[in-house]
Amino acid sequence: MIRFDKVVKRFGDVTVLRELDFHVKPGERVTLIGPSGSGKTTILRLLMTLERVTSGTIEVDGRYLSHTRRGDRLVPADEKHLRQVRKKVGMVFQQFNLFPNMNVLRNITEAPVRALGVPRDQAEAKARELLELVELADKADKHPSRLSGGQQQRVAIARALAMEPEVLLLDEVTSALDPELVSGVQNLLRDIAQQGNLTLLCVTHEMRFARDISDRVLMFDQGQIVEEGDPEQIFTEPEHQRTREFLQAVLDA
Repeated sequence: MIRFDKVVKRFGDVTVLRELDFHVKPGERVTLIGPSGSGKTTILRLLMTLERVTSGTIEVDGRYLSHTRRGDRLVPADEKHLRQVRKKVGMVFQQFNLFPNMNVLRNITEAPVRALGVPRDQAEAKARELLELVELADKADKHPSRLSGGQQQRVAIARALAMEPEVLLLDEVTSALDPELVSGVQNLLRDIAQQGNLTLLCVTHEMRFARDISDRVLMFDQGQIVEEGDPEQIFTEPEHQRTREFLQAVLDA
């Protein structure tokens, strides 16, 4: 479903990703762990086309993301191509990013109506189903400012699911929440991941959440994968010294 082939990303003189190769299979749940600045969030931003690769290619469901074929050459894709491929990808951000001037229902329906052309009544019916799923059915007419942080993040999850993505990206989705709200959002995401056919790519510093939700865990450092494996192996018997150091620091904290 996702394939990175020798992807390099630079910001000025700083190389964030170094010829990165990795893939995620359809329906697989993969979590990226590692220190801040190791390139994890940059991977998600590339998949959302919020950034462009410096070199290398990314494919989503067999289609190049930021490139297209012209004869036997790959050339940078235009905005129309980016929009088509990006429809397969949804993202839940660290900082909710809800529209403050719209109520909850409108926050969820705006993108399906405008970007996908879904009739508004159909979009609203789907939004109400999703609000049931995230246990906020009674908040449809509220504005974000009237919701707690945990409730806002649940709305953001419903909004991402409203686009019916094949790939869902999660970027530190509980880091902005008060500690007592974290487990509720994590449990919701765990249920969504286990019930659906979504391909899930998650960045988190919550190691218990990573262990519970993942089929595979990738340890990142300095723009490269230093170790990967199933959660049991990574969290109980990591092979790489850098992984052991990182996990020890996180668990001590």
